[in-house]
Amino acid sequence: MAKEITAQDIAGYQDVVAHTPKSGALQNTVMKNGILASSENMASQVAMDPVFSVEIDTGSVANQKQSGRCWMFAALNTMRHPIQSQYKLKGFELSQNYTNFWDKFEKSNWFYENIITTAALPLGDRKVDFLLATPQQDGGQWDMLMALIEKYGVVPKSVMPETYNSSKSNELNATLNLKLRADAVELRKIINEGADDTQVQDTKDKMLSEVYRILVYSLGNPPTKFDWEYKNDDGEYTRDTELTPQTFFRKYVGWNTPDYISIINSPTDDKPYKHDYTVEFLGNVVGGRQVRHFNLDIDTFKELAVKQLQAGETVWFGSDVGKSSERQKGIMDTDFYHVDDLFDVDLSMTKAQRLDYGESLMTHAMVLTGVDLVNGKPTKWKVENSWGDKVGEKGYFVMSDKWFDQFVYQVVINKKFLSADLKQAFEAEFDQPKVLAPWDPMGALAL
Repeated sequence: MAKEITAQDIAGYQDVVAHTPKSGALQNTVMKNGILASSENMASQVAMDPVFSVEIDTGSVANQKQSGRCWMFAALNTMRHPIQSQYKLKGFELSQNYTNFWDKFEKSNWFYENIITTAALPLGDRKVDFLLATPQQDGGQWDMLMALIEKYGVVPKSVMPETYNSSKSNELNATLNLKLRADAVELRKIINEGADDTQVQDTKDKMLSEVYRILVYSLGNPPTKFDWEYKNDDGEYTRDTELTPQTFFRKYVGWNTPDYISIINSPTDDKPYKHDYTVEFLGNVVGGRQVRHFNLDIDTFKELAVKQLQAGETVWFGSDVGKSSERQKGIMDTDFYHVDDLFDVDLSMTKAQRLDYGESLMTHAMVLTGVDLVNGKPTKWKVENSWGDKVGEKGYFVMSDKWFDQFVYQVVINKKFLSADLKQAFEAEFDQPKVLAPWDPMGALAL
């Protein structure tokens, strides 16, 4: 039977506060300064000194500005780092706007196809509601960017620079989502009235043509062929002509994209380790690369990241950046705030409990560019963010190893760093990964 709060209950709670030592001083501090500032632990700043035994020089950071494209920026950053070094191009960037254009175009088609697939389900069905809640957005996953690159290639930022709408995406997102929802009304209507496949696809094609026009006006025309000219850090001039986005990728990035795979650490009971997972409705390119996650224990998870850094390769990773994190100082540390001590309450939860109970999921992607090893074990990590150089140490953050354990959920690793048994386990379920529900936390998009 439900129990209401009585006046006697409130009197008891008031008495507890009144008899808490230094309650008045703590109340004044929290009211004036806020919870986080009042619970800040200065010792954390000392421990997070930005010195690392393994460090890759990656130059100046990029800036996603007022958009949710961190996953895109982080992935393109891992690709630009070798180009910067090999061709002596300080500050070089790949075009985030180019991949953004094709992502939004492909996401629109992805949405239409899912609306067509679920047209027989009633409004109010959880899956239909899930699709309509956010028809498309800026966020994404590693495999989603690989799907774009495998189809469309990449270009230098100078070839397709940022626009108002790529850097400040709220107007474009609102316009696209309005259109996609309006189109969903029409698609569901004609399907449920008996339209055949040809009629449905013709209707969808007209809708996609309109989406394309919106994107061209907002983001610019994506190049199909271009010339690239640059001066390197030594002042030497180069001009490379008649490039396509695909030939540019092959020549200057040169990755075999299937070699790079998503490794997750999700210690929940529903996801046994050494198994592959995918997420229903998660993706962008119809017919393209599937989002797949290989779940490993935290020690193996970290060992792989260290191996890749030691080999001179940076590491894309996804985490819950807002937890125990100080943006301006650029510190991510579970000891940075002692909110539990401030209020004298137990706020402890395990990583699995936070995932299961909605307290945490992946929200942001960044790049590991260094690690500090003491007796072979990581103590802190160097992180390249994409929030510009006004936060952290010129845009770089320091992450404690304890924070990594609790709030890092995904790393992207070249398969060559997997042991033989891990490779075998990964390949065993390659064509039949377990399908997770659309709302599973491992389906969260990095923004």
